[in-house]
Amino acid sequence: MKNRKHIISSVIPGSIAEELGLEEGDILLEVNQTPVEDIFDYQYLMNEEYVELLIQKADGEEWVLEVEKEFEDDLGMEFENGLMDEYRSCSNKCIFCFIDQMPKGMRKTLYFKDDDSRLSFLQGNYVTLTNMSDHDIDRILQYRLEPINISFQTTNPQLRCQLLHNRFAGKALEKVRRLYEGNIAMNGQIVLCKGINDGQELEKSLSDLSEYFPVLQSVSVVPVGLTKYRDGLYPLQAFDREDAEEVLEMIERWQAKMWNKGGSHFVHASDEWYILAGRQLPSQENYDGYPQLENGVGMLRLLEEEIKAGLKERQGDSRKVHASIATGLLAEPFIREYVNMVQKKYPQVEVTVFGLRNDFFGEKITVSGLLTGQDLYRQLAKKDLGEKLLLSCNMFRMGEDVFLDDMTVGELERKLKVPIVVVDSGGEDFLEAVLEPPQNKEHKRRQIYEQTSCGNCWEA
Repeated sequence: MKNRKHIISSVIPGSIAEELGLEEGDILLEVNQTPVEDIFDYQYLMNEEYVELLIQKADGEEWVLEVEKEFEDDLGMEFENGLMDEYRSCSNKCIFCFIDQMPKGMRKTLYFKDDDSRLSFLQGNYVTLTNMSDHDIDRILQYRLEPINISFQTTNPQLRCQLLHNRFAGKALEKVRRLYEGNIAMNGQIVLCKGINDGQELEKSLSDLSEYFPVLQSVSVVPVGLTKYRDGLYPLQAFDREDAEEVLEMIERWQAKMWNKGGSHFVHASDEWYILAGRQLPSQENYDGYPQLENGVGMLRLLEEEIKAGLKERQGDSRKVHASIATGLLAEPFIREYVNMVQKKYPQVEVTVFGLRNDFFGEKITVSGLLTGQDLYRQLAKKDLGEKLLLSCNMFRMGEDVFLDDMTVGELERKLKVPIVVVDSGGEDFLEAVLEPPQNKEHKRRQIYEQTSCGNCWEA
């Protein structure tokens, strides 16, 4: 094990850590004479009524501290690295990787390819298993780190090696068997690439994965995202309406089979497939409690249901609102319908919905989470935006009001000369953002993985 330095970044006032004399900059070396690998080791070792800490102070002096506490009580200290370890980068060169399709000159964090099973548990990220050792599997089983979200892409080992451009990618699928036998809950995804892992390959993958049900709780199928920056990359093609129909027919056939087998639809299509095929979204019951929201599965259906529920609790009135919403082309017709629902109870609420092209990444990218500040400015600069402009939280990086191109909310506000309301996830957040004055709504966003996923926000 590497010699890791777990540096204390803060001590909570009034906590056990403060009573022990611990300070910012102190280093945790061991717990119960055991080196700490990461946050999971730490939490596991701390779940005792008696613990012994080895601490290194700033001057190099080492303290041995004996602590008696309640079982599972936290000491009240935080570390510089929340994971208490380095993040593991991806060793694959996937032919569909979105990061490889990004232009140069963006902030460095956007180019980091994560493939860390611990972040799968903590943040819901999807991992390929290629970076996982037997030791990692042992720890998942020991600490019951579940659910684990897995990017399968295909169950054909040779084809998986081709898709991930990693000669070990096929063998990595063997780890799924250990997770299954250990009864570790899993969710899966398949990023579908036209002419490669669709058709009969998708049929085989769904058949193979169904054997892991119910430990494998769900599988989502999402279309590959293609930007305009693909020079020198694998020549992938976009799906069309006919393709989407074929994908949905296969998924619906498997849903019926799995429903009869175990009372779960098991496999789910992301919202994009229904929109591309020109179909209505499935009913709420078809989503089995929305286990795959982070993959855009049922996001729009859930938002509609939450808005309906929120409106049912409201009386409606004659308040006047003049506002605007900017979103991606994918969600535009749905957001318009949600606004119409609001207007039935609030007839003097006027909201204009702008569906924006993605000039930055290319017009094939239609989700709101990949819109940039410059695209918003260029397409909205001469529009009547009313008293406020509503934007989805998924347009911003974690913890900051910053778009992918590093423009801030404040900069865009000054350029457009209109207050901006950043809308957090959920139908109630949408209703409050539409109906309440902008000064009563803080800029909010959820913690999201900074790659392609738009997370659990209010629109796709």
